[in-house]
Amino acid sequence: MAEPGAEEPDERLLLLVEPPPSPPQAEPPRRGPQSARAAPGGAVRQCGEPGLEEVEDSEESEESGPEGDGEDEPLLRASGSGRGRRAGAAWAKERRAAAGHTGHTADMNIFLDDPEFAEIVLRTEQAIECGVFPERISQGSSGSYFAKDPKGKIVGVFKPKSEEPYGHLNPKWTKYFHKICCPCCFGRGCLVPNQGYLSEAGAYLVDEKLGLGVVPKTKVVWLVSETFNYSAIDRAKSRGKKYALEKVPKVAKKFNRIGLPPKVGSFQLFVEGYKEADYWLRKFEADPLPENTRKEFQSQFERLVILDYVIRNTDRGNDNWLVRYEKQDDALDLSDKDSQWTVTKESIKIAAIDNGLAFPFKHPDEWRAYPFHWAWLPQAKVPFSQETRDLVLPRLSDMNFVQDLCEDLYELFKTDRGFDKATFENQMSVMRGQILNLTQALKDEKSPIQLVQMPRVIVERSSTGSQGRIVHLSNAFTQTFHSRKPFFSSW
Repeated sequence: MAEPGAEEPDERLLLLVEPPPSPPQAEPPRRGPQSARAAPGGAVRQCGEPGLEEVEDSEESEESGPEGDGEDEPLLRASGSGRGRRAGAAWAKERRAAAGHTGHTADMNIFLDDPEFAEIVLRTEQAIECGVFPERISQGSSGSYFAKDPKGKIVGVFKPKSEEPYGHLNPKWTKYFHKICCPCCFGRGCLVPNQGYLSEAGAYLVDEKLGLGVVPKTKVVWLVSETFNYSAIDRAKSRGKKYALEKVPKVAKKFNRIGLPPKVGSFQLFVEGYKEADYWLRKFEADPLPENTRKEFQSQFERLVILDYVIRNTDRGNDNWLVRYEKQDDALDLSDKDSQWTVTKESIKIAAIDNGLAFPFKHPDEWRAYPFHWAWLPQAKVPFSQETRDLVLPRLSDMNFVQDLCEDLYELFKTDRGFDKATFENQMSVMRGQILNLTQALKDEKSPIQLVQMPRVIVERSSTGSQGRIVHLSNAFTQTFHSRKPFFSSW
């Protein structure tokens, strides 16, 4: 029963649910005009606005507002005697147990250190609950999806682990055809299979640690959607459990999950106003950039080079990095001279997407070399600028910084079920060798094309060296050259 003077709940947002009838008992005295409305049970908020969620009555009948609303809203209290309240609480408990894990991923996606990113993921989950499902991207060789908010606006790109290019649920037929007709060349022998989502998140981690700012924010999340590619067994089990929930709730409450299983994958924030680099490179070739804008583009290009070289990206073409080029005309009114000047402001920015085929555990040495396609651009012939050297050289020259980067990647990669520590150490050995070459190239003021021509190096951790974050000994690592070359050097 609602307390006297309590604010009446909004009937547009609340649906009163009747619990099972309780044993007959004396009706308690009425305490206010709202008692007729306050039936025992829970209040279910309709899916119409972000932040509204199901709120059920507790045994203590405390007043509390939905989390995240910013202000407390009174909930309905159970009416009747103590036995009636206990019956209502028990019914609510059974109802929650019968609902089980309905596939919601809110408890899995917790980002306490990044509330802005957490809010975007939350809006995506709310959109899915309201029927605004992620949309599969037609391009590419894997299952990737445009994630949307409740208004239908694209807010991110989700790439499930199970639908990666070499995943068992990849919906694109090209890789399946490749696997059946040419199994000897299927996959990339230098990469850990089916860990592309970790590579995407790891690329952002490296970008953030080095202060490059070319990778859109990317993290590992869990999502559930009917538009994802599930096996026929998963869909049949989901339909069966939902049917059992409707017909036999007491049996359905024993299920661990109701609905389709959540999928883990990388979630990258969507960038607006960008086009493929190949489009703008042809434009710039026909219509050269102004000098200031050209220098800005060169600086952004050098950051892309550093990122790809450190993580040894094996899939960097001119179609999977983006460029945003904007012109803005500002009118400058000179009233004293009765004239007007137009000042054009230009800005250019690069976004490095599609980083899922990086962090190899060895240098490519079988059939293909997987070269960096940006190495053939004219920008790759220009030596690294002083600005770029000042940005990354102090960090890469510090062995403790490199070790700290490896430890952060370890914390990320170990979350995968198929994680193998020995394989991860091989991945870090390749990355340390790339960092060693990059550091030397920056000190010698070399160009990106000269960087990729340097001998390939592997820096392995010494068995007698330091194992912690702080590296005290200069002989903590051993350096070896990788001399074996792939059959095709330019493919």
